[in-house]
Amino acid sequence: MPQNDDATPALTREALTQAALRVLERDGLDGLSMRKVAAEVGVKAASLYWHVRNKQELLDLLSDAILASAEPPPRQEDWRAELYEYCAGYRRLLLDNRDAARVVAGRLAPGPFLLDLMEDQLDRLRSAGFSDADTAMASYLLGAFVQGFVLQEQSPISAAEVLGTSRRDIADAAGDLFRGLPTDQYPNLSHLADHLTGPNMDARFDFCVNRVLDGLAALLPPDRR
Repeated sequence: MPQNDDATPALTREALTQAALRVLERDGLDGLSMRKVAAEVGVKAASLYWHVRNKQELLDLLSDAILASAEPPPRQEDWRAELYEYCAGYRRLLLDNRDAARVVAGRLAPGPFLLDLMEDQLDRLRSAGFSDADTAMASYLLGAFVQGFVLQEQSPISAAEVLGTSRRDIADAAGDLFRGLPTDQYPNLSHLADHLTGPNMDARFDFCVNRVLDGLAALLPPDRR
């Protein structure tokens, strides 16, 4: 990125990124702007453009910075347990940082934190016996699954949630509706009402991750599953 005498010497990409993280946590992705980030570090917005050309480049920096606190799970000589913990840890990280899933979903911004995590995860997949092609695709699958799950988990379940009704109350009301449907027209919805609306998001996540891992296991020789 070009520099000249008008650039602010004290403003670094690291300081800019940390300021953007603070704005993201305070105002959310919809409230994130170059103007607000500039104000956070005490400069004019024009000064930011010596470090990032636009908001999308700022999101690239944020995407990697969000992963700074990610900790790979310990080695257990059990690839399923390790990958489950990878997914669970990634979910916790995205839930703990406001709008993090919206920032990282679909974005490939290979900064130092992402590179380290990718290298570690790919090594575990190859060590488990996955082919090179399957290793690459499995890594993509796991990341996309967790991002998609959290995006759905954090989206309002209905207008009622936006107005203050809890997700549990909304799910319970849906269960009551399903159970009251005419069984001749909706035999499955009425019969499965408890199963459809009872599990919480932790139970749903556990089920989904394990089914993803079942699918990956099918790619391995029987003695490596």
